[in-house]
Amino acid sequence: MKFDPVSFVLLIPAAAAALLALLPGYRITAQLNVLAALLTFAMALSLYFFGVPKAGPYLLVDDLNKVFIVLTTFVGFTTSAFSASYIGHEIDIGRLTPTFVRFYHAMYQILMFGMNLALIANNIGLMWVAIELATLTTVLMVGIYRTHEALEAAWKYFILGSVGIALALFGTILVYMAARPAIGEGLPAMEWTNLLVHAAGFDPALLNVAFVFLLLGYGTKVGLAPLHAWLPDAHAEGPTPISAVLSGLLLNVALYALLRFKMLLAANPAAIAPGPLMVTMGLISLVFASFMLYRRRDIKRMFAYSSIEHMGIITFAFGMGGPLANFAGLLHMTMHSLTKSAIFFAVGHISQIKSTQQIADMGGLTVTNPVLGWGLVLGVVAIAGLPPLGIFMSEFLVVSSTFAREPWLALVLVAGILIGLGGLFLRLNTIAFGEPRGPIAQAQASYVPMFAHLALVLVAGVYLPPALVSGFENVAKLLR
Repeated sequence: MKFDPVSFVLLIPAAAAALLALLPGYRITAQLNVLAALLTFAMALSLYFFGVPKAGPYLLVDDLNKVFIVLTTFVGFTTSAFSASYIGHEIDIGRLTPTFVRFYHAMYQILMFGMNLALIANNIGLMWVAIELATLTTVLMVGIYRTHEALEAAWKYFILGSVGIALALFGTILVYMAARPAIGEGLPAMEWTNLLVHAAGFDPALLNVAFVFLLLGYGTKVGLAPLHAWLPDAHAEGPTPISAVLSGLLLNVALYALLRFKMLLAANPAAIAPGPLMVTMGLISLVFASFMLYRRRDIKRMFAYSSIEHMGIITFAFGMGGPLANFAGLLHMTMHSLTKSAIFFAVGHISQIKSTQQIADMGGLTVTNPVLGWGLVLGVVAIAGLPPLGIFMSEFLVVSSTFAREPWLALVLVAGILIGLGGLFLRLNTIAFGEPRGPIAQAQASYVPMFAHLALVLVAGVYLPPALVSGFENVAKLLR
């Protein structure tokens, strides 16, 4: 019997979630959570070494989603390792009870299952269901502290996320209606592989309306302005590992869904070009979030707006289209996921040491906690796009491709990036340097996940393996 890693990418988190819901004790559940995430990552990585099964009516693995699956499972694994020590500290100080922790670990694996299913779904309805499952799971995890602020943030996330996912559902139904005359009724008209083959024969008017709803719906999940309102609250009030997963993974999954539908419109010559819509929303998100960085007083809210900024850049790159811009968008998405999750790992340790998330109550971190402080500095330097780190390379490619085609758009893009850079360094100066403020205890946690991510980002800024470049080039051609 042929080894099928695709099934294990789904079965491992599903089985682990069921087991974690039953097991008592923090230590064993934390260890099992890490082990399950590691095994899932190993199965995802094996997709590059073992032949993948032929696309069926429900599941599909191709060059596009393999990139997303490996990135998702890797960050899911490192975040689970960070989460083990982080949640242990939350139990020690009484913010979480063992019952809630059992619930947390089970929900973490359900979240991984939902995201993996969304990425490998060949059925556009199943993809929608999987993203909805991931949304509902994160809603529950955001409110796990049961404080007034956490419950309010979870409720806000639920309401806005539900509106967005409802718009995406309506867009999905319109795509089905557009496909029905060309393909027929039933499951075949919802299979993405069938849709792409027959897209040229779809009603372009229906496709146009469908994409507008899909952009608004999945754009809410991506965190694009002005659909972003849930994101800062969810980051600020939920556990920090969930902030890392939200910024590093879940936003990418929603963007992946949007890219699938963008490919459908590109295959229909009579449909509108989806690129300008994505470029517009991407630039709005970038400029808006860059200015908002100057007004943040909460460290997790600040980096939430940084996520909105970078998802704007990524959406802009994919909207511009073409081999170079698509390559840059993929690279920027990868670098952002690794860097932003590393930053949230640092922020989680800082907030536990200082017993606050208020920037004004932090200071002199490079003096009191030098390893953690300089780790945060490196993370901010990376996310700001300074050389020689990976985001500098991806931003340089985005700007270069834009200057060659639309110089005026490039000016707005560069202005937004520079404004965001100033906001980040203004706040970093307060946190990392100056007179020490607040408690100066050492973090009882491992910094390995944080520095592992930052090391990868540094290496990527200096050298990209030929196999990675070739893989990204193949995906860039698929995206058109």
